[in-house]
Amino acid sequence: MIQKHVAIIGGGLAGTEAAYQLSKRNIKITLYEMRPVMKSPIHDTPFMGELVCSNSLGSEEITSASGLLKNELFELDSFFLNTVTPYRVPSGMSFSIDRVQAAQAIDNAVCSLPHITVVREEIKTIPTHFDAVIIASGPLTSQSFTETIQTITKRRHLHFYDATSPIIKAETINMDLVFRASRYDKGAPDFLNVPLYETQYFDLITALNSAECVPLHDVDSPIYYESCLPVEEIARRGPLSLAFGPLKPVGLIDPRSGKQPFAVVQLRQDDMFRHFYQMVGFQTRLKWPEQNRIFTSLPGLEAAKFERYGRMHRNTFINAPLIIDEYFRCKTQHNLFICGQLSGVEGYLESIASGLITGLYLYHQLNNSHINPIPIETAIGSLVRAIALGDWKSFSPTNFTYGLLPVDQTAKKGTKKEQKFQKAQRALECLKKWKIQNSI
Repeated sequence: MIQKHVAIIGGGLAGTEAAYQLSKRNIKITLYEMRPVMKSPIHDTPFMGELVCSNSLGSEEITSASGLLKNELFELDSFFLNTVTPYRVPSGMSFSIDRVQAAQAIDNAVCSLPHITVVREEIKTIPTHFDAVIIASGPLTSQSFTETIQTITKRRHLHFYDATSPIIKAETINMDLVFRASRYDKGAPDFLNVPLYETQYFDLITALNSAECVPLHDVDSPIYYESCLPVEEIARRGPLSLAFGPLKPVGLIDPRSGKQPFAVVQLRQDDMFRHFYQMVGFQTRLKWPEQNRIFTSLPGLEAAKFERYGRMHRNTFINAPLIIDEYFRCKTQHNLFICGQLSGVEGYLESIASGLITGLYLYHQLNNSHINPIPIETAIGSLVRAIALGDWKSFSPTNFTYGLLPVDQTAKKGTKKEQKFQKAQRALECLKKWKIQNSI
């Protein structure tokens, strides 16, 4: 039997996941990754699989969207999750990792997989001498390749703006003015918490509202992803918007006063050695001097030194319902697949899931064997349906929520959490049956 040969463009979360799923099934792969030959505007390392924004993959509780997604990904032998698990850092009930060490581990693991050749160069056109091509170049796709993608979509690509949060050197945090705790005391007390009195909170709001931002020259009114708004944008939406958002104090008691602060800035460990902490929910496009001025006004951060300031970047995605089907396959070119954030999924886990399922689907296509679409009762299946079968007129990047799952008419009545647990059980049962039916 002649070995099939696939090109994968992009070594991010989706690209490396698809590569692994095909490699373990003896498909030959050439994986193109432009870094470090060509830098992106936001990556910090030359490694594949780097998380560029938060280092958190969300809650592990199965009644949370991220918890159910992780369960399904582990069930399907996720390369990314299995590889980064040894590089976890404490973060309460969340699954968070040391971004640099995890990325290096992903890079090393991909390069050692059988049947994979990694080529470090920028791809500007879609190669035609392969049996199939997966485009997983991500939201930071280079301008040259973006123009190539436009020839496929026959329309201008879409975009929104995303941002990263500042990372602070731990040794410069005044530990006497912060307290260590996790919200509602769930899990270990892994977060550093900066308590704010009411006056301190409103001083922060005033400072954010008057601060200078980095201009975005190519747009008059930037489009933001609602789940990752810049902190200054949230502040503009109302004086208490941050207090009910990323600075909410509920579930956090300052042990020195025995009371709940008016607001709390949380700092999450960013590496395995507690050298760095990330400001949770403080993604921003403030100018760097403004970030330094405002954030060092917070108690305990007066002497803070920043390993990385927050940065804004443009994310590119396609109008998925017009371009791809429920197999992440281009409707007009069945040997061309688009997955990852470029396909319109939003979030780390969602990108991993899209790459994983694309690898499975492509393997069956290459072997002329039928595979049923992953059930819509699963988190991954409901996400795929939302991407491929959504309304193209109003399409925007989509992450998984329990609201995407179909209603279970046979479910017992109960609290919202109990209903989610029932849906999660059904999802995992359907996934296991699907694996058996399709010999996965």
